[in-house]
Amino acid sequence: MVKSQPTSDAPSLAALAAELRITGGKLVRRLREQSHPGDFTSSQKSVLLRLDRDGPATVSALARAEGVRPQSMRVTVAGLESMRAVAGKPDPSDGRQTLVDLTPGFRKTIKASRAAKEDWLVRALQKQLSPDEQRELAAALKLLQRLTDF
Repeated sequence: MVKSQPTSDAPSLAALAAELRITGGKLVRRLREQSHPGDFTSSQKSVLLRLDRDGPATVSALARAEGVRPQSMRVTVAGLESMRAVAGKPDPSDGRQTLVDLTPGFRKTIKASRAAKEDWLVRALQKQLSPDEQRELAAALKLLQRLTDF
């Protein structure tokens, strides 16, 4: 990790942090506008993202991962099941347990939502940034990735 001494033309780190937070928030909101709004709570969204990223899981495993009680997770999962976003099936290694996973239809919804967001972002990059600015953004993205992996 490289740490350099501040120079007279370097921005204040506090101001840079504030601008980064504000701009990141605006970008997230703009991307959300590009997909169809869902009626999901934040806990439901978190479970859906976890299942998409990590694959099928038991309600108990989801509760541990999300830091909630199993009873609360059962309520969250039941709501998602009623929306046909997730479904349960017997665990092949332990038939007493049920694995919860995204339904094929909901996977299609996620894919379409991500495609809409990426399409908007590609158009915005092409319209708002010159090729040189696009290269600068690519370099800055590597720095942002380092920050988020910290």
